[in-house]
Amino acid sequence: MTPLRTPVALVFLAVCGLLLSGCMGDDAPAASGKHEVSVRVSDVTGGEAQEIPLRFSGIVRSTQRATLTFQVSGTLRQRTVELGQTVVAGDLLARVYNPALEPARDSAKAKLDELITRYDQAKREWERSSRLHERGVVSEQNLEQIAARRDSLKASVATAQAALAEATQLLEESTLRAPFGGRVEALLVERDEFVAAGQPVMRLSSPEGKEVEVRVPAYLLAHVSVDQELPIWSVQNRIEAPVTGSVVEIAQAGAIRGELHPVLVSLPINTLDTGEPVEVGITPNRESAITVPLLSVIRSAEGMTVFRVREGIARRVPVQVERVVGERVVVRTGELEPGDKVVYAGMTRLADGDAVEVR
Repeated sequence: MTPLRTPVALVFLAVCGLLLSGCMGDDAPAASGKHEVSVRVSDVTGGEAQEIPLRFSGIVRSTQRATLTFQVSGTLRQRTVELGQTVVAGDLLARVYNPALEPARDSAKAKLDELITRYDQAKREWERSSRLHERGVVSEQNLEQIAARRDSLKASVATAQAALAEATQLLEESTLRAPFGGRVEALLVERDEFVAAGQPVMRLSSPEGKEVEVRVPAYLLAHVSVDQELPIWSVQNRIEAPVTGSVVEIAQAGAIRGELHPVLVSLPINTLDTGEPVEVGITPNRESAITVPLLSVIRSAEGMTVFRVREGIARRVPVQVERVVGERVVVRTGELEPGDKVVYAGMTRLADGDAVEVR
């Protein structure tokens, strides 16, 4: 039986000798004075912004635009402009006829003239009565009555002046003039049609500036800011490079679920035409999770840790494991950054602060 055991013992001793020789080979640098542990490392991934471009449709419009209305009702008797015509500020655009406006102005003027005449007469009467009162001809009571009538007529004159100003203003409101220079982009009422007060008559736009309004979900409002530059593509010519617009207004998120919120973007001068369909690109920034290799996570008395290698030195970094994704682990930590190197092989001989040789 003894001769059978001898070969087994010899094989066991040979394997141990090989292992010892391997260990001595690994520890050879220690004899030279600097101990370096051979390890393998991998990159920390995640944390970078994931760019997912989203496009929202809109129509180019003028920055300065107005829908013009009359403040009085009447029949559209005169229209001096045509569709697409260019006008300057103050140009006559249209006029309505209301048969009550001119008589009301004339009546107010006549009433004012009458009251002014009576007031002037009352002043002269008070002046004569004052002189007679000094001579004792007119009593104090009569003088006070004359003064009261004079003051009442003075107040009536002021009321009549306000009524005349109102009637004159209403008559002027029957004439529609251009508030700014621009182009007539829509005519909404034809000649001889009845126009109610406040009813839109025409639209006017200025070529000085252009903008586009898009409506986005509430969660995207956090990914845009005022003065932020956004790309804008023309739908009619998609092969052209996008122009760059600037955000000028952002709506506040509302309480209605699923509601879309407007974002206003200004366009550069002489780029896109008014009325042209466009698409505005908004890229939400989303921070991805920090991941490390599954083999790099070590359970210790202090909790979960990894060895991070910087400048040839390995240091323990605490981590909190959230979930396993394939061969990597999603961790939460305030110390690891994307691009850091962590050890995933050779950790059994590694201690905090050791110098390492990356293989």
